[in-house]
Amino acid sequence: MKKFVILFLSILLSLSVFSQENILEVFSWWTGGGEAEGLQALFNLFHKYYPDIKIINAAVAGGAGTNAKAVLKTRMLGKNPPDSFQVHAGMELTDTYVIPGLMEPITWILKEIGAYDKFPKDLIDIVSYKGEIYSVPVNVHRANVVFYNKEIAKKIGMKKVPTTWPELLAYLDKAQKMGYVGISLGDKNKWTSLHLFESIMLSQLGPEKYNNLWKGKASFNDPDIKQALLIFKDVLKYVNSDHSALTWQDATRMLFEGKAFCNMMGDWAEGYLKTLNWKPGEDFGWFALPGTQNAFMLVSDTFGLPKNAPHRENAIKWIKLLASVEAQDTFNPIKGSIPARIDADKSKYDVYLKWSMDDFSTKAITPSIIHGSAAPEAFVTALMDAINIFVTKQNVEKTFKEILWIAEDNGYVTD
Repeated sequence: MKKFVILFLSILLSLSVFSQENILEVFSWWTGGGEAEGLQALFNLFHKYYPDIKIINAAVAGGAGTNAKAVLKTRMLGKNPPDSFQVHAGMELTDTYVIPGLMEPITWILKEIGAYDKFPKDLIDIVSYKGEIYSVPVNVHRANVVFYNKEIAKKIGMKKVPTTWPELLAYLDKAQKMGYVGISLGDKNKWTSLHLFESIMLSQLGPEKYNNLWKGKASFNDPDIKQALLIFKDVLKYVNSDHSALTWQDATRMLFEGKAFCNMMGDWAEGYLKTLNWKPGEDFGWFALPGTQNAFMLVSDTFGLPKNAPHRENAIKWIKLLASVEAQDTFNPIKGSIPARIDADKSKYDVYLKWSMDDFSTKAITPSIIHGSAAPEAFVTALMDAINIFVTKQNVEKTFKEILWIAEDNGYVTD
């Protein structure tokens, strides 16, 4: 009897170990629209090659990862990491997790599968620290895009897309006078206001000066930043009154419902509009925010390998899959983003995404603030709070001074 009990317990233990080894926990904030569908497509592809591995989808809802990032930080600092997690390329990855020593370099993985030279060098530099790569870029989004309802555009007499601020503001005014919301905003989760403002700031500074802010080669004490606040104040005249109660999806949906002329959002909104069965180029159009036509505001979702990942070998399989052309061409057409790999199959992408791919290869690349590429978390959080107060108070002088204080506190040039 004793031998039987020991044998039974050993079998249970082996089954437990086996089951633990056949788990992959993937942490992200992709929970809605094209994001969730794209993630599920990746899971399906992973199961094609590894059918015995159970995937735990540890997604946490909240636009731009607002809630997920807080949960992830608690887990990482508490030494309870997921096997792999979504993180924006740039300072969100490097400052938060790489420099504190919480990540494994994955350069060797990309070299092993022959993918090391299949990503743009500028993007690899963003996900690298001291010569080592720490996450694999799954996609590239453009943040500085305005999407618009083509039927409403026709009604307000828009014959060509606006390329200047006076032109855009005139269309917003016409739309409002005809009973539509000029430009929809959903800042319930706070990040969307800074998303809009950073692109307005780019429109005034230009890509070279904007990029130099983060390199310490340009000062935040610049009249162009104050001018960006003035333009933002003008734009706010045309947003929906219930903006603080809406998410970004709600605001984007206002185009689909025929309530708003346009919405300034990253091109994950394109993926969302397609889930509503809207066709790009037919039901909705797009243009770069005026003044940013020569810039591509970069947002890139990446996945890395935490130190002490519970199921490290499965995490490595996941990262290898994400780095493949097959995975990138499976995920991105659904998500509404373009592949990070330079050798992807362009024929798989719709008319909007082809436009984005062309601009990505020809325009100046600029890092997003709110999406973690440009600046450390402390700077981003403080600036987001300042901009959200501005949306309510609209005090240009006070907010400009606050931006200078935030920049100075974080070591940026302000004189």
